[in-house]
Formats: sequence, C-alpha cells, structure tokens
Amino acid sequence: MAEAHSVLGEQVRMPVEIRHADACSALFLTDARAAGALLTGTGLEPFTLLGRAVLSLAFVRYVDGDLGPYHEFAFSLMAKQAGRKGSTGAYIHWLPVNQSFTCEAGQSIWGFPKLMADIDITPVRGGHRCEVREDGKLVLALRISNGIPMPGGAGGASIDAYTHRNGILRRTPWVMNPAQVSGRPGGAHIELGDHPVSDRLRALGLPKPALFSSRIGALRMTFDDAATVLQTREVR
Repeated sequence: MAEAHSVLGEQVRMPVEIRHADACSALFLTDARAAGALLTGTGLEPFTLLGRAVLSLAFVRYVDGDLGPYHEFAFSLMAKQAGRKGSTGAYIHWLPVNQSFTCEAGQSIWGFPKLMADIDITPVRGGHRCEVREDGKLVLALRISNGIPMPGGAGGASIDAYTHRNGILRRTPWVMNPAQVSGRPGGAHIELGDHPVSDRLRALGLPKPALFSSRIGALRMTFDDAATVLQTREVR
C-alpha cells in the first residue's frame, strides 16, 4: 500500500499526482558567490555554468491535482552535493503558495519552504505575468513573453528537488510530463519590490536579462516521498 501522510485531517498518498497545470519559467546566470551564501549550512554548493550559478524563477497554476487547485511561485538554484557525481538538482529556496492545504502538505511531507502569499497570475499581451505580494508588500513581478513552439510531451523529465528545513537536507524525486511547450532566449522581465527576498535576488545580480524563458501549457507531474540526505545540525 502506498505511503500516506495526514495533512489537516486528510490523507495524502504517495506519489502525489498533478494531472493538469501550466507553468512559466526563466533561467538566469547569476553571481556564484552570492548563490553560495544562500546555500550556506545546507550541505550543498552551487552548480555553475561558465563560472556562474544557475537561478530559476517560475510560476505555476495548478488546476487539477491531489493537493487541490492553487498558484505557486518558485525561486530555486541548481545545486549539488560537494564531491558527489550525479547529485545535481534544484534547491528550492523560496516557495510561496496561495492555499493553506498545499502549504501545510509541502512543509510537513517534503520540507518545502512553502508560505502563504498573494500570487496573481494573469495572461497579458504577448505573454503571462505573475505578481507576488507577502503581507501586502510587493516581492516581485515576473513577466514571461511568448516563445516559439518546442518539442515537449514525448516523455517524462526527471529532476530531484532539494529542500533544507529544521536542519535536515532532503531530496525529493520529481517527474514532469510537459506538453504545449514554447520558449525563447531572453523573454523575461522582472520587477523587484521592497522585501528580504527581493534583496536576495538583487544580491544575485537581478534584475538582468534571462538566459532563456519558457512556457508549458499542459503539465503533468508526480512527487514521491522525500529522502533524508543529510542532517546538518541537531534538530530540537
């Protein structure tokens, strides 16, 4: 029988399935030293490309899935375990959502840094825009322009997600099945507000042009249970 977790009086069974979502994302090459500072104490180090760290900003509209409908914004860095080949994954640094059930599930099951925020995702002329506010304060707004159709949906793509919470580094298997994929070089415009997360993005060198941006019009995903990689300090 599949592993089950109790979340706010409901049972969540593994793997969690997302049957329909759509997503926009942008990749940036950023300051490796600043990225390393964000990873301090996690047991991870930045994955670098041409001497630069790789930052991903993404917004997702979950339409049908085991955790219900919600909006999400993801601030992540490509990272790896020092000295371990094949350990590259996405370290999730900040993951606001706009619904309480998925917030609690993300924290308690996987250790995701989920928190409640106002997340407004809207189609705009020539693309899509996401605005994130916490306690009424603007954190950021990200606009992704339309790209050209790209191959997608021919099979699943797997990447592991790293999280660090309460002194524990966890790794979660994450499988994506994308369709209706489009992309282009650049194609992202970011506005930063007055918030600690805004300042972390500034320290990484944003706002700046994106390396690449993309949209997935139809996305299916599965998340399995998290595995503990490392306990980085005593948990009390």
